[in-house]
Amino acid sequence: MKITKFLTAVLFGIVLPASANAGKIVTDSIHSEILGADVTCNIYLPDGYDVDGTGYPVIYLLHGLTDTYTAWVEKGNMVPLADELIETGESLPVVIVMPNAGGPDTVNTWNGYFNMPGWNYEDFFFGELMPWVESKYNAGGSKERRAIMGLSMGGGGSTVYCQRHPECFSSCYAMSAWLDNDDSLINGGGEENKFYHVCKAVHDRSALAFMENADETAIAGLRTVKWFIDCGDDDFLFDLSVRLHQLMRDRGVKSELRVRNGVHNWEYWHDALRMALPYASRNFNMNNPLLGKKSVSF
Repeated sequence: MKITKFLTAVLFGIVLPASANAGKIVTDSIHSEILGADVTCNIYLPDGYDVDGTGYPVIYLLHGLTDTYTAWVEKGNMVPLADELIETGESLPVVIVMPNAGGPDTVNTWNGYFNMPGWNYEDFFFGELMPWVESKYNAGGSKERRAIMGLSMGGGGSTVYCQRHPECFSSCYAMSAWLDNDDSLINGGGEENKFYHVCKAVHDRSALAFMENADETAIAGLRTVKWFIDCGDDDFLFDLSVRLHQLMRDRGVKSELRVRNGVHNWEYWHDALRMALPYASRNFNMNNPLLGKKSVSF
């Protein structure tokens, strides 16, 4: 039927809509007592979204350094892609949360998903953001119906969040992930420079060091998460992704590694998202009796 419609459109010059079932973006904000600031989010709601329905799985989609909560919509073109994947059945109808964690002025604006002096973002994420958004938008509520993914700084944030909180997420998809950095980036700024703090936080929360030092209890937790590592062969962060995959294999933690032709740019991440959304959907446990019930616990 879809092929017939397409051929008819070509023959008669008919312009078809991008998707018959269009989701929408809601821009919302939460005041954080932890950060002492308002945090804005873009939230994708699938076509037919019903706040009073049985509930939706949720994906936290994190942006990179110097970007904001608008990046995935404006640069990543995620709305028509999510619509398409839901319409074809490759992705479940899902709520996608894109919280702000930065801005283009890295010297004077806080960037980052980790705790650092003056910016305890990880505490905010788990203590304020997740309970607020999942209660208000009837989404998530348990590990089995929650996933996280992101690019660059957001890929590193997603990875470390799942390492430190494996009880919260069913899957992690890390795109071109910033997983560690050397001392030169840390020492090059100075404590008055907010870029210094995010570089130090990434180093202190190194996903590689976590794997090297994790005890058996931590490793057991990691094995409850489905892991996907995706990085371009010419990406400057390529070696970090390969190293993480090798460390996980060495510790008996299964992960998927994809190395595709590409660099550190939106063309690569848009294609990655096409794989990431179905990956998250495949790893939600839709048979869990808690699905559709409020069971938010952090």
